[in-house]
Amino acid sequence: MIPSMYYTGRTPYYHQPAVWDPFQEFRAAFPAESRFELKKLDWKETPEAHVFVAELPGLKRNEVMVEVEEGRVLCIRGEKSVEKEVSGDMWQRVERSSGSFVRRFKLPESAKLDKLTACMENGVLTITVPKKEAKHYPKRTIEIHGGE
Repeated sequence: MIPSMYYTGRTPYYHQPAVWDPFQEFRAAFPAESRFELKKLDWKETPEAHVFVAELPGLKRNEVMVEVEEGRVLCIRGEKSVEKEVSGDMWQRVERSSGSFVRRFKLPESAKLDKLTACMENGVLTITVPKKEAKHYPKRTIEIHGGE
């Protein structure tokens, strides 16, 4: 029993009615375990830049694309190829996923889109988006005009 001082009167999120998903059958046909997804990504903001770090194990630099789309949207996309089958080989178990992925992030107004850099080492993609310098206005007193 939940004490009344903690009860808000709202139905907990795990008891909410299911929302209709038009892609439910498609997702069931291709379970998440069989698709490659960019799940592990960190976005850190420093005083100088926005830094994105993504884990992309097994991918090479030429299999990943970083773009800035219209509306200040950073787009990371790529594809992990399926290993070529050799005749005579018989798979006992397949747990590594393959396929294409895409992730998009809306960048803030302070981002310098023309200075964006990307580097990939050991399956870790690092994208650095420098920030514009913030304008600092000196403190000043404004004279008030009026009839009195």
